[in-house]
Amino acid sequence: MEDLGGIKKAMIALVALCLWAPVGQIGATNGTVTDTTSTDTTAADTITVSTPDSARAPTWWPPDPPAARERFRERDRMVTGQIEKTGWMRDAVTDRDVLRAMRIVPRHAFVPSKLASRAYDDTPLPIGHGQTISQPYIVAYMTELLELTPKSKVLEIGTGSGYQAAVLAQLTPHVYTIEILQPLAERAARTLEEQGYTGVDLRHADGYYGWPEAAPFDAIIVTCAAGHLPPPLWDQIKPGGRIVIPIGGTYSVQRLVVIEKTQDGKRKTDSVMGVRFVPMTGQAMEE
Repeated sequence: MEDLGGIKKAMIALVALCLWAPVGQIGATNGTVTDTTSTDTTAADTITVSTPDSARAPTWWPPDPPAARERFRERDRMVTGQIEKTGWMRDAVTDRDVLRAMRIVPRHAFVPSKLASRAYDDTPLPIGHGQTISQPYIVAYMTELLELTPKSKVLEIGTGSGYQAAVLAQLTPHVYTIEILQPLAERAARTLEEQGYTGVDLRHADGYYGWPEAAPFDAIIVTCAAGHLPPPLWDQIKPGGRIVIPIGGTYSVQRLVVIEKTQDGKRKTDSVMGVRFVPMTGQAMEE
């Protein structure tokens, strides 16, 4: 026969122990606190500035965009049919983290509403102001070439819709992105915030000059074509880091290249495929 008096005493002791636990320890490791209230306009119009990398919590969880609950089967078909499958003139993307990111980020939230039905087609789509959102395969392939880890600090030149930045933010919390066209920068900032990517630092500026205050970077991705690598971007990449950039003119064949900075500061360049991107504007057009 059970001793009901003993059970009652044990329950009281357990409740007392739970109440004694310091409140600050409850859920202390479940996420990252990000301060997006401060601004820095010393060099350009910075739309969001997050807590410095050194102050971020050691435990990091990728964002959970609300629109990811929609159209998951379409994203899965996009990945299996377009991205992780070898096709004509293109290699399969095999990085599991990149494939996971492509299955999560809701591309339909980043395209104009009138084109939302085509969001998961194997094609770039116009986003206004003469710009496009890149083909899903190209987004995944360029991301894979960066070889990111959760500790990587990455800079994107050409925010556009914000889709590429969102994909990067599924792989690392240290994402910086620059857009030269203010209407696109403002729209991308709204979409990224709506989808929970509040840790992405977005600046309205000329990407040719990079982001010197946040440098050096482990990786830089350029989503517009330039005739050559802008010297400031080379200066802002770490030894051992890599830059993925389309090189070529607007009306000529462009090559997607990976430029690595060796530990002794030398340049190693690898041309990986032919591509077609909109041109880099601003200072790049003056050279």
